[in-house]
Amino acid sequence: MNRPLPELGAEDQTLPIASNDDVVRARQLVRTLAQRCKLSLVDQTKLVTAASELARNTLVYGGGGVLRIGLVHRDGRAGVTAVFDDSGPGIPDVDQALTDGWTSGGGLGLGLSGARRLVDEFVLDTEAGGGTRVSVTKWGR
Repeated sequence: MNRPLPELGAEDQTLPIASNDDVVRARQLVRTLAQRCKLSLVDQTKLVTAASELARNTLVYGGGGVLRIGLVHRDGRAGVTAVFDDSGPGIPDVDQALTDGWTSGGGLGLGLSGARRLVDEFVLDTEAGGGTRVSVTKWGR
């Protein structure tokens, strides 16, 4: 993957995702930063739901990985960016994986397309045998 990591703030945090407990911790961390950023309750819920799906995907399909998260600022707005990174097998068919309603099973049933709809910015970078990185951002209104 050649894409650089998004620029996060000086207070960004990293959390390994190697177990189901880590998926829970990832959700809690995302909610904490969403609250700190003063996202509305609806936007907090959307971001936490998307992050939960992505953390689960990182664990189940990527064999574990890492979450890097932080507050971001652009054009006078504040938001939260979460980057899920794994060294798994990659996604063989990105178009299929991003198709509404498609699931490989085992997750929340949202799939990548559902997670994409819940956030303001969604970037997927994957390569066969080279892992997957998904970056999501939710901006305050």
